[in-house]
Amino acid sequence: MSVGGTYEITTKTPMGDQKGTFSVVPSDDDKSFTGAFTGPLGSIDIEDGVIDGNALTFKVTMTAPMPMTIEGKASVDGDAITGEMIDGGFGALQMSGTRIG
Repeated sequence: MSVGGTYEITTKTPMGDQKGTFSVVPSDDDKSFTGAFTGPLGSIDIEDGVIDGNALTFKVTMTAPMPMTIEGKASVDGDAITGEMIDGGFGALQMSGTRIG
């Protein structure tokens, strides 16, 4: 099963649970992907998205509420996604969700 799709996710942050969506749009060769995180603060494009089987690695660059680059990794199992996003200030932020499209 492809890792592509849109996932409804919850990320555990120091400001509480942040809900949103994570879209994964695989390239034609299924080795990279584009997409976005969308939540209460808007949408952030995925950078450097890599697909390795059911594993995803990526970066996002935030500008609000403070500028930072976050490195993420996730694993897709059927319609479930779990992973973490790591930034320099808060450490590893756990995320999980379910494919909705």
